[in-house]
Amino acid sequence: MSQPSEVILEGERVTKYFGGSAALKDVSFQVTRGEILGLIGPNGAGKTTLLNVVNGVLPPSGGTVRLRGRTITGLRPHAVARLGVARVSQSPRPFTSMTVLENVAVGALFGGQDRGSKASTALEQAESTLRFMGLHDKRHLPVRSLTLQEKKMIELARALATRPEVTLIDEVMSGLNPAEIEESMRLIRRVRDELKVTIVWVEHVMRAIMGTAERVMVLNYGQVIAMGTPDEVARDQAVIDAYLGRG
Repeated sequence: MSQPSEVILEGERVTKYFGGSAALKDVSFQVTRGEILGLIGPNGAGKTTLLNVVNGVLPPSGGTVRLRGRTITGLRPHAVARLGVARVSQSPRPFTSMTVLENVAVGALFGGQDRGSKASTALEQAESTLRFMGLHDKRHLPVRSLTLQEKKMIELARALATRPEVTLIDEVMSGLNPAEIEESMRLIRRVRDELKVTIVWVEHVMRAIMGTAERVMVLNYGQVIAMGTPDEVARDQAVIDAYLGRG
């Protein structure tokens, strides 16, 4: 008999107000260990706000976030990172004066569960991560010389160098061409399959989400309007009306 799936990350009635407007309203979800959960919805639906609440960038106005059953609501980002949650932002933010290797080593040195590692250990972790990403041959290049896709992958590498259990990814496909999107989809699958990292992924490129995620959660006006497999979500009339049917 199969073992029950372990819930690694969950939110219970997560709410966030900005002034009198609810960016999130009673958002509840569960993410199982080893899952790729896609998070989609129109602009302004609350997707990035939800990631910001989960990793401590924003305090919630109400509700609870738990990691492995432990309440992490209201913890600062560095504390959440030390517990095993990494974040990849929508826009690459590399240290342009550093090399590729140095950029990734920053994650290993100052983020994640091994915060405070020696510089030599951080460099070893960065080297290993770059080999996994297929970017090891660029490790001594200045990061400013990279393509947009490579800069986005360096952001992911820096997150992975923290040795996370969960990685929150925000629109990593934006600005990429079809071939780069396919390559990035394969890489995200490898992150889950080979590194055993659970992924929560906000994305507007629908074929990427629908072709990669096991489940998809849909937000609209800060509320969950659907949760299910990509096929189930694609057939949901509320999702079609709010998002997929636009344009």
